[in-house]
Amino acid sequence: MNPLASALLQSWEWRIDVILVLMIAGALYTRGWRRLHAIVCQHPETPRTNPRSPLVTGWKLASYWSGLAVLAVALMSPIDVLSSQLFSMHMIQHLLLVMIAPPLLLIANPFPIIMWSLPVKARRQASQLLNQETRFRQVLTRITAPGIVWFLYVAVYIGWHDPDMYNLALQSNFFHDLEHITFFVTAMLFWWHVTGVAPRFHKTFTGSKRLLYVISVIPVNMFAGVAIAFANQPIYDYYTTVPRFYGLSVMEDQMLAGTIMWIPGSMMFLLAALILLARIVQTEADKSIDANPAWLVDENSSGHH
Repeated sequence: MNPLASALLQSWEWRIDVILVLMIAGALYTRGWRRLHAIVCQHPETPRTNPRSPLVTGWKLASYWSGLAVLAVALMSPIDVLSSQLFSMHMIQHLLLVMIAPPLLLIANPFPIIMWSLPVKARRQASQLLNQETRFRQVLTRITAPGIVWFLYVAVYIGWHDPDMYNLALQSNFFHDLEHITFFVTAMLFWWHVTGVAPRFHKTFTGSKRLLYVISVIPVNMFAGVAIAFANQPIYDYYTTVPRFYGLSVMEDQMLAGTIMWIPGSMMFLLAALILLARIVQTEADKSIDANPAWLVDENSSGHH
């Protein structure tokens, strides 16, 4: 069997810490989803505040669990094991953590559903903490402002690709986990503004602003990928010290990694931008047509005062 295929099939690392976090997150969401689904089924005639976006649907439950599955693959599958030997595999891992898992989790609108999984007392306390003008909410609102989140996302994403930081993450399990946690957290904050799901602490992000928000990170991602793909020497010394089992030289592996970051990575942001653009167009198309527009009004009938 091909060495790479053999490694992909055999090298799973079952981390109890990752499994516990994912299972707790999944259990909380599923419990809240079932509670809300039961309420909706008991009172189907109750009008929703936003009938175009029901809170509990099967596809949202599937999306959330798909996001958790992507995290499990990124952190425990052979992708994680091979990331210490192949730069290109490490880049795939980063794309899963930053561009695939967060949107899947967030479009399921997890916050209100997980809130419904909590005991009544805990749910009320959390609501008071977040819905009233508390100091906690004020601080949270400031540090999660769209501009700050954008800067943090770019700084973390590009910062960890600095040669010294990247080599450190590959040589230390602690810093490798820290890299993944900061990637995921800043990505969740970034996609939170893009998706516009609860909780909402800031002024409503219009569709056009969300579109610009997504598009603004494409050049950053693209330039970083191009710089890696077309570098004329190894950027990360660590990969020059590991055995090359898979038929890729250091430079071929580096070029492949840069290309993955450049093209598929940029395509994920472009796909999100196209979805947002389609929603903007649909919103405009759904607007009612003025049956008596100003340019049809007879000048004489407008009256003079």
